[in-house]
Amino acid sequence: MAALLSNFRNTFIVSSILALVMIAGYFMHAGGGLVFFEAVYRFLHVFFGILWIGLLYYFNFVQIRVMPQIPAELKPAVSKYIAPEALFWFRWAALATWVMGVILAISRNYFVEAFTLGLAGGFTPSVDARYTFIGTGMWLATIMFINVWGVIWPNQKRALGIVEADADTKAKSARTAMLFSRINTLLSLPMLATMAMNQTLFG
Repeated sequence: MAALLSNFRNTFIVSSILALVMIAGYFMHAGGGLVFFEAVYRFLHVFFGILWIGLLYYFNFVQIRVMPQIPAELKPAVSKYIAPEALFWFRWAALATWVMGVILAISRNYFVEAFTLGLAGGFTPSVDARYTFIGTGMWLATIMFINVWGVIWPNQKRALGIVEADADTKAKSARTAMLFSRINTLLSLPMLATMAMNQTLFG
């Protein structure tokens, strides 16, 4: 067991196999209809979302706050090894979360209603408020996704030296990336509130 747990890849492979066993169990008992695939889409949406927001919180709760306290000679360990690896999973998890969310909304036939915040075809508060809430969450997540790929990642590439830049540009890029990461942190809780509560309250 220690040998298995000492190797991240093997640990994740076994976890994935166990998840597939669970999914196969649901398939056998629930059948393979549209609802089953919606459940799979939701599972993937939640998994990638945990990876994305978990790394966002790692950057903001830990790395950004602690970096000023790290001695200068130790900072390259973070900027050359830890940060680029974390940013790889961060940006691709953001993309996968967004894509799976769109697929889920389309498969459940509420994409247009959510995209228009419940205004498609008129608005009835008692009926369409659910689309306003989930649509707001989807728009917040979309803004966060655009921030990751359009602002945070390009600026982090300069700040970390992945792309050549002078010292002033690196400093400016690091601050821009930090500010947009903080914007995403600010938007994350209202976004999560809509995602977590909508399914329970509206089904």
